[in-house]
Amino acid sequence: MFVKRRGYRHRTGPARLTTEELIAALVADLPTRRHPPQALLPAAVLASVVWAGAALTLTIGVRPDLAIVAGTGAFLFKFVVTITLAATALGLVRSSFSPGFPSTPAPWILLFAPALLAVAVVIELQTLDSGLWAMAATGKNRLLCLVAIPALGIVPLGGLILVLRRGAPMRPTLAGFYAGTLAGGIAATAYALYCTDDSALFMATCYSPAIAALAGLGAVLGRRLLRW
Repeated sequence: MFVKRRGYRHRTGPARLTTEELIAALVADLPTRRHPPQALLPAAVLASVVWAGAALTLTIGVRPDLAIVAGTGAFLFKFVVTITLAATALGLVRSSFSPGFPSTPAPWILLFAPALLAVAVVIELQTLDSGLWAMAATGKNRLLCLVAIPALGIVPLGGLILVLRRGAPMRPTLAGFYAGTLAGGIAATAYALYCTDDSALFMATCYSPAIAALAGLGAVLGRRLLRW
């Protein structure tokens, strides 16, 4: 409809919203919950840490020489990598709850932990005799590592998926992937308390595929269970 005003016509009608404004309006119209879904995430992460630690202690236990190696650089570096991975994945899980939730941090921060590990692998290859590379990569407990990390992480992954279901992830597959990576980081941190293989090569060849298995499972579950 056109309205004449002082020699010109003014068009009135429904305002056009940008995609961001439309999403914000839809989120604002949702009923307010007493406990927002993202507020449950810290509890889910804490429960996951407790579960992984308890499950490790009650099954295979911690390494017998833990008190001796606790201050060594190679042992501590494993936790630097796994905790960095878990922390970056946590930020991405938190940002994936709903369209109206802040989208920071950027997905590339998930590369921090792999980058740290890659640097350590390069250094180890340069300092370690080439005849010992295969032994360092396979370690003493390769099979146990590949089984234990997914086993310790499956319950945390399930809990994180349940929390994400209370939100509305715009990219459910990616949200599930982030949840699987977070569960893998938590499980790997717990397993490192038992693992007697402190080589960066071992982490690259054993920890990485075990965590990747949880991340892949998370992506599958996200695609199936986190759709709107």
